[in-house]
Amino acid sequence: MDRPSLREPRERVSPRARLMWQLSNLVEGLLTVAVLAVAAAVWDAVDLTWWMVAIALLAVAAYVAVVPQWRYLVHRWEVTETAVYTQTGWWARERRIAPMSRIQTVDYVESPIARLFGLASVTVTTASAAGALQIAGLERDRAQALVDDLTLKADAVEGDAT
Repeated sequence: MDRPSLREPRERVSPRARLMWQLSNLVEGLLTVAVLAVAAAVWDAVDLTWWMVAIALLAVAAYVAVVPQWRYLVHRWEVTETAVYTQTGWWARERRIAPMSRIQTVDYVESPIARLFGLASVTVTTASAAGALQIAGLERDRAQALVDDLTLKADAVEGDAT
């Protein structure tokens, strides 16, 4: 008998998540290059030339252009009556399923950059040693509704068990 394969979750994050990730990556990349340039100038530990800075800036530009697009294609999520299912990663893919009966907390988070785009993240904490499941880049209203829905479903499962 053939076992069914693990399919991709059905839901995508918001298309605006790509822009949010691009801006986040740009800020992080430019800060990293700036810190390295200042450290090289202050401590004189590395003879930093203009071409090294140019290569670092090109690497940041490539990271900003490629990673958010790739991440958007991979990141998916789905909630069923019995579980939360996520797929994440941009290099290595990770698919995780958390049964409703294992949910301990459901958190809603808006970072400053996410707030600019009207987006939020939902984090589902379980008893798993692998850590929490996170769905980043959801429309703010959808994220709030998801938190409410998961909280009610997890509570209903807990109520059925007692």
